[in-house]
Amino acid sequence: MSIDNQIQVVLIDDDPHLRQALCQTLDLAGLKVLPLGEASGFTARLSRDWPGVVVSDIRMPGMDGLELLAELHGQDPDLPVLLITGHGDVPLAVQAMRAGAYDFLEKPFASDALLDSVRRALALRRLVLDNRSLRLALSDRQQLSTRLVGHSPQMLRLREQIGALAATKADVLILGETGAGKEVVARALHDLSNRRSGPFVAINAGALAESVVESELFGHEPGAFTGAQKRRIGKFEFANGGTLFLDEIESMSLDVQVKLLRLLQERVVERLGGNQLIPLDIRIIAATKEDLRQAADQGRFRADLYYRLNVAPLRIPPLRERGEDALMLFQHFADEASSRHGLPLHELQPGQRALLLRHSWPGNVRELQNAAERFALGLELALDNTQDNPAAGVLTSTPGGLSEQVEQFEKSLIAAELTRPHSSLRSLAEALGVPRKTLHDKLRKHGLNFADSANHGADDE
Repeated sequence: MSIDNQIQVVLIDDDPHLRQALCQTLDLAGLKVLPLGEASGFTARLSRDWPGVVVSDIRMPGMDGLELLAELHGQDPDLPVLLITGHGDVPLAVQAMRAGAYDFLEKPFASDALLDSVRRALALRRLVLDNRSLRLALSDRQQLSTRLVGHSPQMLRLREQIGALAATKADVLILGETGAGKEVVARALHDLSNRRSGPFVAINAGALAESVVESELFGHEPGAFTGAQKRRIGKFEFANGGTLFLDEIESMSLDVQVKLLRLLQERVVERLGGNQLIPLDIRIIAATKEDLRQAADQGRFRADLYYRLNVAPLRIPPLRERGEDALMLFQHFADEASSRHGLPLHELQPGQRALLLRHSWPGNVRELQNAAERFALGLELALDNTQDNPAAGVLTSTPGGLSEQVEQFEKSLIAAELTRPHSSLRSLAEALGVPRKTLHDKLRKHGLNFADSANHGADDE
């Protein structure tokens, strides 16, 4: 059993009379003390972030104070250890101080000397743990910034919410369109939590056949159904001690939803064909691309399950709402792909940046990542929402010289304007701020056609 974090001082001395007297001194000073008669096996009970200090005699049977100091500092070099010495042990105590002991007290010592040393050690311990906590928080923020790239207000807010929720035990409902990064957010919640050393199990409910979903999630006993020849551990049970990410939860049948609700409320799972209730220490992160409240109103999703899941919702903004985050993400993914393929890095040119900013990204981050991969490979591609005018969506990583870049920028501006509704070529020319004849020549030069644009053959006058 681990040492309670309420314990401030662990006192180790094999002399029961001295141990009792020192305990009384510390108790009267309002300090919570755990007295021990020997040091053996003690270090295994300490967590690295235990907020207390250790007071130990040097000469004891079994493990002595110097051996204890070495073992404790092997686990946590910053843990304050105070040593009690006899008169003849002063040279040993000096040696221990050089080895990292916080202080030593020579017998007999005054009660005030013990209290003063313990209080100073506790203050130092608090400072060390506060600094650790700050460094961990900074590391977590940096990790989030690397995983969830972007400086838009929506992404800053999302990272704040993840940071606040990660350390809690609350189940989370992630809301987001297809390709928005729901699993990335779920993994971040797990990796920044106290469950990070436990399993992270991801399952897409929408990809499971109705005939196997219950067995896959809850497991089954031999003979539970035809073909069930041996016991199967379900995903919930497999994730015990960690996190289970359940994507596309809206696709689950109402019968399975009932079982999920019970699991969420009681934290137990019962395998198909079994009678044993198996307790679970598990965090559930569910995700959906649908409005579950609307689905509940339509009878497609249980209202009680919706309210149980909706305690801690996280909304991932679609890429089209994130402004210049698209440029940052695109360059990030393109650089990753270039490095992975051993290719030179390419910087986005002004015309390419304009094209990316105008694109609505219906496939969100997943679509952008695929586009960035093709860009890094030097392949030409047409973005999805420009298929009526392929030239409007052309993106390539070959920048060329200055004149080529200027022409590419000019082409992208005209192509982008062609995606907007215009009643005539004159209207398009006015929007671009050029004479109609000049625009006509540029359309021909760049292989663009007003009749193939979003206007679908509008009047050319």
